Amino acid sequence: MKISNNLIGILNFLTLILSIPILLTGIWLHKQATSECERFLEKPIIILGVFLLIVSLMGFIGGCCRVTWLLWFYLFFMFLLIVVLFVFTIFAFVVANKGAGESLSNKGYKEYRLGDYSNWLQKRVNDNGNWNRIKSCLQSGKLCIDFHSQFLNDTADKFYLQHLNALQSGCCKPSNDCGFTYQNPTNWTMPAGGTYTNPDCDTWTNDPKVLCFNCKSCKAGLLDNLKTNWKKVAVVNIIFLIFLIIVYSIGCCAFRNNRRDGWKRY
Repeated sequence: MKISNNLIGILNFLTLILSIPILLTGIWLHKQATSECERFLEKPIIILGVFLLIVSLMGFIGGCCRVTWLLWFYLFFMFLLIVVLFVFTIFAFVVANKGAGESLSNKGYKEYRLGDYSNWLQKRVNDNGNWNRIKSCLQSGKLCIDFHSQFLNDTADKFYLQHLNALQSGCCKPSNDCGFTYQNPTNWTMPAGGTYTNPDCDTWTNDPKVLCFNCKSCKAGLLDNLKTNWKKVAVVNIIFLIFLIIVYSIGCCAFRNNRRDGWKRY
């Protein structure tokens, strides 16, 4: 048996083994999901697991058993995957290139403005259906509960010097524009009869279940966090693309071997 056929068989056998725990994780989430966040994850994980299972079976059988038509389908799906990953990587770099936090004088944290980020991302979070699901996920993750516990004993001066992440700054405290008086990380005194240029100031409430989860700053904090993660994913995708192209090339060699052996039989 040709070396390329052996390599394709081994690589797809390993992928086949990897697909099983991914698929089982998706099924487990489907049965055990209790929050919107978990329900949001279950479908992509199940789809990924099924895709890897089917494609790796095609590659394994097509390469090791010399089934040419299965190997052809395997190469077709691999080509589609390479194209999709390439397009997504370019898209992620373009979308994640815009937007950054605003540094504040005498503050350790930054503030985030929704208008600073790409229009495509803004449309996604401004959709009420999308945002309600995201907000439910953030709340079930106890983002601001942990934030409150972490900085509860801080004085105002100490709190202002803390290096908060984008979600903490955008969702768990009011904007610096509001001029509210600090009591504790999630409890601020609002001036009586105050008028604000920033609409987030009217949206803020000390209710621990609400806080600033309906603020534009919370959406901006999410987008900043998403932007950072997308850049990391894009870098990983580049490495994965190189690996896929190498595997695809080996698969092409195996396909050519299968066809050559088929011709020899006749």
